[in-house]
Amino acid sequence: MINFQNLEDAQRLAQAIVNTIHDPLLVLDKRFHVLAASRSFYETFKVNAEDTYGRLLYTLGDGQWDIPALRLLLETIIPAQAAMDGFEVEHDFPGLGRRNMLLNARQVVYGEGSDATILLAFTDISARRAVEREKEVLHERTQELLLQKGVLLQEMQHRVANSLQIIASILLLKARAVTSEETRRDLQDAHQRVMSVAEVQRHLHVTGGIDQIEVGSYLSKLCGSLASSMTGGSQPIDIKVSAEDGRIGSDQAVSLGLIVTELVINAIKYAFPVPNSGASIDVSYEVNGSDWKLVVSDNGVGKTIVPNVKSGGGLGTAIVQALVKQLGAQIETTSGDTGTAVSIAHATFTARLPEAA
Repeated sequence: MINFQNLEDAQRLAQAIVNTIHDPLLVLDKRFHVLAASRSFYETFKVNAEDTYGRLLYTLGDGQWDIPALRLLLETIIPAQAAMDGFEVEHDFPGLGRRNMLLNARQVVYGEGSDATILLAFTDISARRAVEREKEVLHERTQELLLQKGVLLQEMQHRVANSLQIIASILLLKARAVTSEETRRDLQDAHQRVMSVAEVQRHLHVTGGIDQIEVGSYLSKLCGSLASSMTGGSQPIDIKVSAEDGRIGSDQAVSLGLIVTELVINAIKYAFPVPNSGASIDVSYEVNGSDWKLVVSDNGVGKTIVPNVKSGGGLGTAIVQALVKQLGAQIETTSGDTGTAVSIAHATFTARLPEAA
């Protein structure tokens, strides 16, 4: 403990401590008159000692400290709680402009007497609050732009879906009007390709998503659409879908949808040249991390009728090969008397081992 020779030494030390503090600091008596102020206080608020010492806080600087929030802190909160941290005051200070100040206050009572002083420290958080306001404005602007983007995308989806429906209808009308059977088949194939893209658009609209869609639901709806429009009559074909849980980007979904459409149409056309009561086409989709595997298989007559997808073929084959390459995948076809299977695997896909029973 330091032993002071007189009161002046103690006061000199106390003032030195006050001046050392980085943030502005005031020492007030119990009636809120200034007993001491730090050098930082004078520099920050551009006042001098002659106009500060001994003055009532509320009268400093032509009344710039007569702030209702500050009165509340000093006259109501401090007497009841003796201390308060983080009390924020926003005020327009002459010569400084609008400032946000964080106040920390402590009441110091000496012995058993009635005398007390109040230590009042200020931290200028104006820059922090300005950044927060800028972030808030930016966030609101971003939300507004995202909302506008969503509206525009919905409108675009609607227009694209309508355009695809119009194109599909025109292709069907042309197919019915032509006399060439080969041309009719080509137009019907083109119709199915358009419908596969339209199915993606419908699925995106229903799910409300534009970036990611659920694979199983999408492939099921796509194959259901193909089954209802291309199978039946003398040769009903059961199209089954087995897909693991997973989501893919809409651009990848379009490519997968077109591939499935081409392979399913190919199987419907060539795998069952004679009636087969158990005719079926299976579509499976497996996921292993970032890799995936798509398989379209049938139980038809096999390679004696079905052309190999990897070699030769017409427009459909070229479309499949181009889409597989675009997806960074590899294609493999196996065919025999029990049917044909076309496997498309992304990168180094390895099927997971079955769990032990």
